Amino acid sequence: MANAFAVTDLVAKESLRIAHEKLQFIGTVDRQYDESFNTASGRSPHGSTLRVKSPNRYTRRQGSRVMAVQDQAEGSQTITVATQDGVDMRFNSQELIQSVSNDGAFNELSKNYIEPAISVMCSGIEADFIAYCTKATYNVAGTAGTALTDLIAVGGARAKLNQMLAPKDGNRYIQCDSVAMGGMVNGLKGLFQDSTQIREQYREGMIGRTAMADWYENDRMLTLTNGSDVTGTTDAAALVTDGGTIVDMHTTIAVTAQAVGSVFTIAGVYACHPETKQAYGSLQQFTVMAIGASTTTVSPAINLTGAKKNVCSATGATLLTTDFNTQTLTFVGAASTSYVQQLMYHQDAYQFVTADLPLMDDAQKCVRVRKENLALRVWMGSDIRNDELLMRVDILYGMAALRPEWGCRVIGSAAS
Repeated sequence: MANAFAVTDLVAKESLRIAHEKLQFIGTVDRQYDESFNTASGRSPHGSTLRVKSPNRYTRRQGSRVMAVQDQAEGSQTITVATQDGVDMRFNSQELIQSVSNDGAFNELSKNYIEPAISVMCSGIEADFIAYCTKATYNVAGTAGTALTDLIAVGGARAKLNQMLAPKDGNRYIQCDSVAMGGMVNGLKGLFQDSTQIREQYREGMIGRTAMADWYENDRMLTLTNGSDVTGTTDAAALVTDGGTIVDMHTTIAVTAQAVGSVFTIAGVYACHPETKQAYGSLQQFTVMAIGASTTTVSPAINLTGAKKNVCSATGATLLTTDFNTQTLTFVGAASTSYVQQLMYHQDAYQFVTADLPLMDDAQKCVRVRKENLALRVWMGSDIRNDELLMRVDILYGMAALRPEWGCRVIGSAAS
Protein backbone atom coordinates (compact mmCIF):
# COMPACT_ATOMS: atom_id res chain seq x y z
CA MET A 1 0.00 0.00 0.00
CA ALA A 2 2.71 2.49 1.04
CA ASN A 3 4.76 1.59 -2.03
CA ALA A 4 1.84 2.21 -4.40
CA PHE A 5 1.03 5.52 -2.71
CA ALA A 6 4.66 6.59 -3.07
CA VAL A 7 4.43 5.99 -6.80
CA THR A 8 1.24 8.03 -7.02
CA ASP A 9 2.82 10.86 -5.05
CA LEU A 10 5.97 10.82 -7.19
CA VAL A 11 3.98 10.91 -10.42
CA ALA A 12 1.71 13.66 -9.07
CA LYS A 13 4.61 15.89 -8.10
CA GLU A 14 6.37 15.29 -11.40
CA SER A 15 3.16 16.05 -13.32
CA LEU A 16 2.73 19.31 -11.42
CA ARG A 17 6.37 20.29 -11.99
CA ILE A 18 6.06 19.78 -15.74
CA ALA A 19 2.68 21.55 -15.91
CA HIS A 20 4.06 24.53 -14.02
CA GLU A 21 6.82 24.98 -16.58
CA LYS A 22 4.66 24.35 -19.64
CA LEU A 23 1.91 26.87 -18.81
CA GLN A 24 3.56 29.91 -20.34
CA PHE A 25 0.45 32.09 -20.61
CA ILE A 26 -1.48 30.81 -17.60
CA GLY A 27 1.60 31.31 -15.45
CA THR A 28 1.55 35.06 -16.14
CA VAL A 29 -2.11 35.91 -15.44
CA ASP A 30 -4.04 36.67 -12.27
CA ARG A 31 -4.46 33.60 -10.03
CA GLN A 32 -5.69 35.22 -6.82
CA TYR A 33 -9.13 33.61 -6.93
CA ASP A 34 -7.79 30.05 -6.69
CA GLU A 35 -7.87 30.29 -2.91
CA SER A 36 -11.67 30.57 -3.04
CA PHE A 37 -11.75 27.01 -4.40
CA ASN A 38 -8.82 25.63 -2.41
CA THR A 39 -10.32 23.53 0.40
CA ALA A 40 -9.09 20.52 2.27
CA SER A 41 -12.30 18.65 1.49
CA GLY A 42 -12.18 19.41 -2.22
CA ARG A 43 -15.60 21.09 -1.90
CA SER A 44 -15.96 24.78 -2.66
CA PRO A 45 -18.38 26.91 -0.62
CA HIS A 46 -19.05 28.90 -3.81
CA GLY A 47 -20.22 25.95 -5.88
CA SER A 48 -19.05 26.26 -9.47
CA THR A 49 -19.25 30.07 -9.67
CA LEU A 50 -17.58 32.96 -7.92
CA ARG A 51 -18.86 36.54 -8.11
CA VAL A 52 -16.11 39.12 -8.22
CA LYS A 53 -16.83 42.76 -7.44
CA SER A 54 -15.95 45.39 -10.02
CA PRO A 55 -14.48 48.68 -8.74
CA ASN A 56 -16.82 51.64 -8.44
CA ARG A 57 -16.37 54.54 -10.81
CA TYR A 58 -17.21 58.17 -10.13
CA THR A 59 -17.59 61.47 -11.92
CA ARG A 60 -15.75 64.62 -10.91
CA ARG A 61 -17.49 67.59 -9.31
CA GLN A 62 -16.16 71.01 -10.32
CA GLY A 63 -16.88 73.80 -7.90
CA SER A 64 -17.27 74.03 -4.13
CA ARG A 65 -20.89 74.90 -3.41
CA VAL A 66 -23.26 72.23 -4.66
CA MET A 67 -22.55 68.58 -3.95
CA ALA A 68 -23.13 66.04 -6.71
CA VAL A 69 -23.76 63.01 -4.52
CA GLN A 70 -23.35 59.75 -6.41
CA ASP A 71 -24.91 56.41 -5.60
CA GLN A 72 -22.69 53.38 -5.35
CA ALA A 73 -22.90 51.52 -8.66
CA GLU A 74 -20.92 48.50 -7.66
CA GLY A 75 -21.02 45.81 -10.29
CA SER A 76 -19.87 42.22 -10.33
CA GLN A 77 -18.64 39.64 -12.77
CA THR A 78 -18.79 35.86 -12.56
CA ILE A 79 -16.01 33.31 -12.86
CA THR A 80 -17.31 29.83 -13.59
CA VAL A 81 -15.08 26.93 -12.59
CA ALA A 82 -16.69 23.96 -14.29
CA THR A 83 -14.33 22.69 -16.98
CA GLN A 84 -12.58 19.42 -16.24
CA ASP A 85 -9.75 18.21 -18.44
CA GLY A 86 -7.19 15.49 -18.02
CA VAL A 87 -4.87 12.95 -19.51
CA ASP A 88 -4.76 9.19 -18.95
CA MET A 89 -1.84 6.77 -18.80
CA ARG A 90 -1.01 3.22 -17.75
CA PHE A 91 2.12 1.54 -16.41
CA ASN A 92 3.01 -2.12 -16.05
CA SER A 93 4.49 -3.63 -12.90
CA GLN A 94 8.06 -3.54 -14.14
CA GLU A 95 7.89 0.20 -14.87
CA LEU A 96 6.46 0.90 -11.44
CA ILE A 97 9.09 -1.11 -9.59
CA GLN A 98 11.89 0.61 -11.48
CA SER A 99 10.41 4.06 -10.95
CA VAL A 100 10.42 3.66 -7.16
CA SER A 101 13.73 1.86 -6.70
CA ASN A 102 15.89 3.80 -9.12
CA ASP A 103 15.93 7.58 -9.66
CA GLY A 104 17.38 7.21 -13.13
CA ALA A 105 14.56 4.87 -14.11
CA PHE A 106 12.03 7.38 -12.81
CA ASN A 107 13.62 10.03 -15.00
CA GLU A 108 13.07 7.74 -17.97
CA LEU A 109 9.46 7.19 -16.88
CA SER A 110 8.97 10.93 -16.74
CA LYS A 111 10.61 11.49 -20.11
CA ASN A 112 8.75 8.71 -21.92
CA TYR A 113 5.31 8.95 -20.30
CA ILE A 114 4.60 11.78 -17.92
CA GLU A 115 6.14 14.73 -19.78
CA PRO A 116 4.51 14.08 -23.18
CA ALA A 117 1.15 13.39 -21.54
CA ILE A 118 1.17 16.51 -19.36
CA SER A 119 2.48 18.59 -22.25
CA VAL A 120 -0.51 17.63 -24.39
CA MET A 121 -2.94 18.48 -21.59
CA CYS A 122 -1.30 21.84 -20.86
CA SER A 123 -1.03 22.78 -24.51
CA GLY A 124 -4.73 22.20 -25.11
CA ILE A 125 -5.80 24.15 -22.03
CA GLU A 126 -3.48 27.05 -22.84
CA ALA A 127 -4.71 27.22 -26.43
CA ASP A 128 -8.33 27.36 -25.25
CA PHE A 129 -7.54 30.02 -22.66
CA ILE A 130 -5.55 32.15 -25.10
CA ALA A 131 -8.37 31.98 -27.65
CA TYR A 132 -10.89 32.98 -24.99
CA CYS A 133 -8.82 35.93 -23.76
CA THR A 134 -7.92 37.10 -27.26
CA LYS A 135 -11.53 37.22 -28.44
CA ALA A 136 -12.50 39.12 -25.29
CA THR A 137 -9.76 41.73 -25.92
CA TYR A 138 -11.06 44.57 -28.05
CA ASN A 139 -7.99 46.79 -28.39
CA VAL A 140 -5.68 46.05 -31.33
CA ALA A 141 -2.35 47.62 -32.30
CA GLY A 142 -0.37 47.17 -35.48
CA THR A 143 -1.27 47.14 -39.16
CA ALA A 144 -2.94 44.07 -40.59
CA GLY A 145 -0.77 42.75 -43.40
CA THR A 146 2.46 44.38 -42.20
CA ALA A 147 5.10 42.12 -40.66
CA LEU A 148 6.22 42.76 -37.09
CA THR A 149 9.91 43.63 -37.27
CA ASP A 150 10.29 46.45 -34.75
CA LEU A 151 8.64 48.00 -31.70
CA ILE A 152 6.15 50.22 -33.54
CA ALA A 153 3.17 47.89 -33.07
CA VAL A 154 4.28 46.90 -29.58
CA GLY A 155 4.62 50.58 -28.74
CA GLY A 156 1.05 51.08 -29.91
CA ALA A 157 -0.12 48.25 -27.66
CA ARG A 158 1.83 49.70 -24.74
CA ALA A 159 0.14 53.07 -25.34
CA LYS A 160 -3.31 51.47 -25.27
CA LEU A 161 -2.56 49.76 -21.96
CA ASN A 162 -1.40 53.11 -20.59
CA GLN A 163 -4.51 54.86 -21.89
CA MET A 164 -6.71 52.30 -20.14
CA LEU A 165 -4.73 52.89 -16.90
CA ALA A 166 -3.14 49.43 -16.71
CA PRO A 167 -0.67 49.47 -13.80
CA LYS A 168 3.00 50.04 -14.58
CA ASP A 169 4.13 47.70 -11.85
CA GLY A 170 6.35 45.25 -13.72
CA ASN A 171 3.54 42.76 -14.37
CA ARG A 172 3.09 43.30 -18.08
CA TYR A 173 3.71 40.51 -20.58
CA ILE A 174 3.87 39.85 -24.32
CA GLN A 175 3.07 36.48 -25.89
CA CYS A 176 4.10 36.01 -29.53
CA ASP A 177 4.33 33.08 -31.86
CA SER A 178 7.71 31.99 -33.24
CA VAL A 179 7.36 33.82 -36.56
CA ALA A 180 6.58 37.19 -35.00
CA MET A 181 9.09 36.69 -32.21
CA GLY A 182 11.80 35.75 -34.69
CA GLY A 183 11.28 38.91 -36.69
CA MET A 184 11.19 41.22 -33.70
CA VAL A 185 13.97 39.67 -31.63
CA ASN A 186 16.35 39.64 -34.60
CA GLY A 187 15.83 43.36 -35.07
CA LEU A 188 15.78 44.17 -31.36
CA LYS A 189 18.24 41.70 -29.89
CA GLY A 190 20.35 44.49 -28.45
CA LEU A 191 17.44 45.56 -26.24
CA PHE A 192 17.02 42.25 -24.45
CA GLN A 193 19.05 41.38 -21.35
CA ASP A 194 19.60 38.23 -19.32
CA SER A 195 18.58 39.22 -15.79
CA THR A 196 15.21 37.53 -16.14
CA GLN A 197 16.93 34.22 -16.81
CA ILE A 198 18.03 33.94 -13.20
CA ARG A 199 14.59 34.58 -11.72
CA GLU A 200 13.39 31.88 -9.38
CA GLN A 201 10.16 31.39 -11.33
CA TYR A 202 11.70 30.81 -14.75
CA ARG A 203 9.24 29.39 -17.28
CA GLU A 204 9.59 27.73 -20.65
CA GLY A 205 9.52 30.16 -23.56
CA MET A 206 10.90 33.16 -21.68
CA ILE A 207 12.87 35.45 -24.03
CA GLY A 208 13.66 38.57 -22.03
CA ARG A 209 12.26 41.96 -21.06
CA THR A 210 11.90 45.15 -23.05
CA ALA A 211 9.19 47.76 -23.77
CA MET A 212 8.03 47.47 -20.14
CA ALA A 213 7.06 43.79 -20.56
CA ASP A 214 8.39 40.25 -20.23
CA TRP A 215 8.42 38.50 -23.61
CA TYR A 216 7.39 34.88 -24.13
CA GLU A 217 7.48 32.77 -27.28
CA ASN A 218 4.26 30.79 -27.52
CA ASP A 219 3.04 28.96 -30.61
CA ARG A 220 -0.45 28.53 -29.21
CA MET A 221 -1.47 32.07 -30.15
CA LEU A 222 -4.89 32.34 -31.77
CA THR A 223 -5.14 32.57 -35.54
CA LEU A 224 -8.39 34.40 -36.22
CA THR A 225 -10.10 34.39 -39.61
CA ASN A 226 -12.25 37.40 -40.41
CA GLY A 227 -15.72 36.96 -41.80
CA SER A 228 -16.42 37.00 -45.52
CA ASP A 229 -17.90 40.52 -45.42
CA VAL A 230 -16.14 43.36 -43.61
CA THR A 231 -17.54 46.35 -45.49
CA GLY A 232 -20.70 48.14 -44.46
CA THR A 233 -22.39 50.51 -42.05
CA THR A 234 -24.51 50.33 -38.97
CA ASP A 235 -28.22 50.22 -39.68
CA ALA A 236 -30.39 53.31 -39.92
CA ALA A 237 -31.60 52.45 -36.41
CA ALA A 238 -28.59 50.76 -34.84
CA LEU A 239 -30.43 49.85 -31.58
CA VAL A 240 -27.61 51.24 -29.44
CA THR A 241 -28.54 52.02 -25.83
CA ASP A 242 -26.53 53.63 -23.05
CA GLY A 243 -24.72 50.78 -21.34
CA GLY A 244 -25.79 48.28 -24.00
CA THR A 245 -23.76 45.75 -25.96
CA ILE A 246 -25.90 45.47 -29.11
CA VAL A 247 -25.02 46.96 -32.50
CA ASP A 248 -27.26 46.36 -35.49
CA MET A 249 -25.51 46.11 -38.85
CA HIS A 250 -27.33 43.19 -40.44
CA THR A 251 -28.83 45.05 -43.42
CA THR A 252 -25.37 46.07 -44.68
CA ILE A 253 -23.26 43.13 -43.46
CA ALA A 254 -24.73 39.65 -43.37
CA VAL A 255 -24.82 38.36 -39.80
CA THR A 256 -23.61 34.96 -40.95
CA ALA A 257 -20.61 36.65 -42.60
CA GLN A 258 -19.25 37.92 -39.27
CA ALA A 259 -16.74 36.13 -37.07
CA VAL A 260 -16.65 36.09 -33.28
CA GLY A 261 -13.45 37.84 -32.22
CA SER A 262 -13.22 40.21 -35.19
CA VAL A 263 -12.51 43.83 -34.23
CA PHE A 264 -14.05 46.92 -35.78
CA THR A 265 -14.57 50.65 -35.27
CA ILE A 266 -17.60 52.86 -35.84
CA ALA A 267 -17.06 56.21 -37.58
CA GLY A 268 -17.35 59.14 -35.18
CA VAL A 269 -17.19 56.98 -32.03
CA TYR A 270 -13.97 57.81 -30.19
CA ALA A 271 -12.38 56.26 -27.13
CA CYS A 272 -12.00 58.48 -24.09
CA HIS A 273 -9.88 58.61 -20.94
CA PRO A 274 -11.49 56.43 -18.23
CA GLU A 275 -11.24 59.22 -15.64
CA THR A 276 -11.14 62.62 -17.34
CA LYS A 277 -13.47 61.52 -20.17
CA GLN A 278 -11.39 63.53 -22.65
CA ALA A 279 -11.32 62.13 -26.17
CA TYR A 280 -8.34 60.13 -27.37
CA GLY A 281 -7.24 60.57 -30.94
CA SER A 282 -8.40 57.10 -31.96
CA LEU A 283 -11.76 55.48 -32.54
CA GLN A 284 -13.05 53.05 -29.92
CA GLN A 285 -12.47 49.46 -30.97
CA PHE A 286 -15.09 46.75 -30.43
CA THR A 287 -14.82 42.98 -30.61
CA VAL A 288 -17.63 40.72 -31.81
CA MET A 289 -18.66 38.55 -28.84
CA ALA A 290 -21.79 36.87 -30.21
CA ILE A 291 -23.94 36.89 -33.33
CA GLY A 292 -27.72 36.85 -33.11
CA ALA A 293 -30.46 36.58 -35.70
CA SER A 294 -30.11 40.21 -36.75
CA THR A 295 -27.83 41.89 -34.20
CA THR A 296 -24.25 41.67 -33.00
CA THR A 297 -23.19 41.57 -29.35
CA VAL A 298 -19.99 43.51 -28.79
CA SER A 299 -17.48 44.33 -26.08
CA PRO A 300 -16.97 46.73 -24.43
CA ALA A 301 -20.43 47.87 -23.47
CA ILE A 302 -21.23 51.26 -25.00
CA ASN A 303 -21.45 53.74 -22.12
CA LEU A 304 -22.45 57.19 -23.32
CA THR A 305 -22.72 59.00 -19.99
CA GLY A 306 -21.78 58.84 -16.33
CA ALA A 307 -18.80 57.40 -14.53
CA LYS A 308 -18.50 54.43 -16.90
CA LYS A 309 -18.48 56.60 -20.04
CA ASN A 310 -16.04 55.12 -22.55
CA VAL A 311 -17.02 56.70 -25.88
CA CYS A 312 -17.42 60.27 -27.08
CA SER A 313 -17.16 62.45 -30.16
CA ALA A 314 -13.85 63.68 -31.57
CA THR A 315 -14.15 66.76 -29.37
CA GLY A 316 -15.10 64.83 -26.25
CA ALA A 317 -18.78 65.71 -26.49
CA THR A 318 -21.37 63.19 -25.32
CA LEU A 319 -22.74 60.99 -28.10
CA LEU A 320 -26.42 60.34 -28.65
CA THR A 321 -27.80 56.95 -29.55
CA THR A 322 -28.71 58.35 -32.96
CA ASP A 323 -25.04 59.16 -33.58
CA PHE A 324 -24.54 55.43 -34.17
CA ASN A 325 -27.04 55.23 -37.03
CA THR A 326 -25.69 54.66 -40.57
CA GLN A 327 -22.05 54.99 -39.59
CA THR A 328 -19.19 53.40 -41.53
CA LEU A 329 -17.77 50.21 -40.03
CA THR A 330 -14.06 49.51 -40.41
CA PHE A 331 -12.85 46.03 -39.52
CA VAL A 332 -9.25 45.17 -38.66
CA GLY A 333 -7.92 43.12 -41.56
CA ALA A 334 -9.33 41.92 -44.84
CA ALA A 335 -12.32 39.68 -45.44
CA SER A 336 -11.81 35.90 -45.12
CA THR A 337 -8.17 36.48 -44.12
CA SER A 338 -6.43 34.88 -41.15
CA TYR A 339 -4.17 36.80 -38.78
CA VAL A 340 -2.17 35.55 -35.80
CA GLN A 341 -3.18 37.52 -32.74
CA GLN A 342 -0.23 38.31 -30.48
CA LEU A 343 -1.05 39.63 -27.00
CA MET A 344 0.33 42.31 -24.71
CA TYR A 345 -1.38 42.47 -21.33
CA HIS A 346 -1.20 43.22 -17.65
CA GLN A 347 -1.36 40.25 -15.32
CA ASP A 348 -4.77 41.31 -13.95
CA ALA A 349 -6.45 41.50 -17.36
CA TYR A 350 -7.23 37.78 -17.35
CA GLN A 351 -7.98 35.23 -14.66
CA PHE A 352 -7.40 31.47 -14.55
CA VAL A 353 -8.74 29.50 -11.59
CA THR A 354 -8.21 25.88 -10.59
CA ALA A 355 -10.16 24.04 -7.91
CA ASP A 356 -9.25 21.14 -5.66
CA LEU A 357 -10.91 17.97 -6.91
CA PRO A 358 -12.12 15.58 -4.18
CA LEU A 359 -10.24 12.51 -3.03
CA MET A 360 -12.63 9.62 -3.58
CA ASP A 361 -13.47 7.58 -0.45
CA ASP A 362 -12.62 4.22 -2.02
CA ALA A 363 -9.49 5.46 -3.81
CA GLN A 364 -6.37 4.10 -2.13
CA LYS A 365 -3.99 5.71 -4.59
CA CYS A 366 -5.36 9.23 -5.07
CA VAL A 367 -3.51 12.48 -4.27
CA ARG A 368 -3.94 16.19 -4.80
CA VAL A 369 -0.98 18.46 -5.42
CA ARG A 370 -0.83 22.25 -5.64
CA LYS A 371 1.93 24.68 -6.55
CA GLU A 372 1.45 28.42 -6.90
CA ASN A 373 -2.32 27.96 -7.10
CA LEU A 374 -2.15 25.29 -9.81
CA ALA A 375 -4.01 22.20 -8.59
CA LEU A 376 -3.89 18.70 -10.05
CA ARG A 377 -5.32 15.39 -8.89
CA VAL A 378 -3.65 12.08 -9.73
CA TRP A 379 -5.65 8.90 -9.30
CA MET A 380 -4.38 5.37 -9.88
CA GLY A 381 -6.22 2.08 -9.97
CA SER A 382 -5.07 -1.44 -10.75
CA ASP A 383 -6.15 -3.60 -13.66
CA ILE A 384 -5.61 -7.19 -12.48
CA ARG A 385 -6.40 -8.74 -15.86
CA ASN A 386 -3.57 -6.95 -17.63
CA ASP A 387 -1.19 -6.48 -14.67
CA GLU A 388 -1.27 -2.71 -15.12
CA LEU A 389 -1.81 0.37 -13.06
CA LEU A 390 -4.13 2.88 -14.75
CA MET A 391 -3.60 6.54 -14.03
CA ARG A 392 -5.59 9.68 -14.70
CA VAL A 393 -4.46 13.27 -14.13
CA ASP A 394 -7.35 15.73 -13.75
CA ILE A 395 -7.64 19.49 -13.50
CA LEU A 396 -10.82 21.48 -12.79
CA TYR A 397 -10.61 25.07 -13.94
CA GLY A 398 -12.36 28.22 -15.08
CA MET A 399 -11.36 31.37 -16.93
CA ALA A 400 -12.41 35.00 -17.10
CA ALA A 401 -11.39 38.31 -18.66
CA LEU A 402 -12.39 40.71 -15.89
CA ARG A 403 -10.33 43.63 -17.23
CA PRO A 404 -9.94 43.11 -20.99
CA GLU A 405 -9.13 46.81 -21.38
CA TRP A 406 -5.75 46.00 -19.80
CA GLY A 407 -4.90 43.80 -22.77
CA CYS A 408 -4.16 44.57 -26.40
CA ARG A 409 -3.74 42.37 -29.44
CA VAL A 410 -0.75 42.97 -31.69
CA ILE A 411 -1.44 42.14 -35.31
CA GLY A 412 0.93 41.81 -38.26
CA SER A 413 1.17 39.80 -41.45
CA ALA A 414 -1.62 37.51 -42.58
CA ALA A 415 -1.11 33.93 -41.44
CA SER A 416 0.41 31.68 -44.10
